[in-house]
Amino acid sequence: MKTFTDKVAAITGAGSGMGRSLALELARRGAHLALSDIDEASLTHTAIACRALGARVTSQRLDVADRDAVFAWARDTAAAHGKVNLVFNNAGVSLSVPVATARFEDVEWLMNINFWGVVHGTQAFLPYLTASGDGHIVNTSSLFGIIAMPTQSAYNASKFAVRGFTEALRMELELAGAPVSCTCVHPGGVATNIVTASRIDDSIAAFTGIDAQTHRRRANKLIDVTSADAAARQILAGVQRNARRVLVGADARRVDKLARLLGASYQAMVVWFYRRSAMSGKRSADAASARTAATESSTH
Repeated sequence: MKTFTDKVAAITGAGSGMGRSLALELARRGAHLALSDIDEASLTHTAIACRALGARVTSQRLDVADRDAVFAWARDTAAAHGKVNLVFNNAGVSLSVPVATARFEDVEWLMNINFWGVVHGTQAFLPYLTASGDGHIVNTSSLFGIIAMPTQSAYNASKFAVRGFTEALRMELELAGAPVSCTCVHPGGVATNIVTASRIDDSIAAFTGIDAQTHRRRANKLIDVTSADAAARQILAGVQRNARRVLVGADARRVDKLARLLGASYQAMVVWFYRRSAMSGKRSADAASARTAATESSTH
């Protein structure tokens, strides 16, 4: 797909982050949009901004975990726009918790959105993309679909699953000679609200030596590497060159090279890093407790 002019793109998670940036960038390039998000207020803001850029826009509050709702959205999109050329299965959530203390309902919640949402979106839109004669599927995995990290087992599982699903799909489409291709996206640190909206289990403190609030603050700092707008441009460039995968950000490219170089040995480096971080967190907590105790003592 060399141009997005007059193409129709469906985007999940379009209310904020990369989804919103993709919608705005596609509108600037002459595409028309079918937008969805579970947050209706933020979705409305994105739709208004895209219409102001001249795009024809439909929007739908949508939970991508609801298979029937996703299929209905695909049908409605094709009916409203006359065709669908692209689907960006972008919606995602995160969960930080050690395996031993993970609650099944939290893991199921994450998998239903991050993995099954991608499956639902792909299967729902594939017939319409094929009928368009020029279709493309873009599935969002993660840097954590390349390497694994402690406390991220569920997130890793979902993003590794998206990677495998998308790579298999790409080969199937090529074998079938379909007029549809697909790309797997692996963002590194992208400044979005995914950490702010994430679920962080209280047991994280005992495992890492860092309380949930500090964990969230540090994670937000770590992902502030690539802007969502820059990520959107990199993703669309990948679609235009029909890339099998897109590594978003210099950090993603570095980690990919490291994983290729070290193989499974990268895990020892991660364990060392976490042990160091846990010790640092414990020292910080002890220092804070000492300051509190000294303050209380001076007031008596």
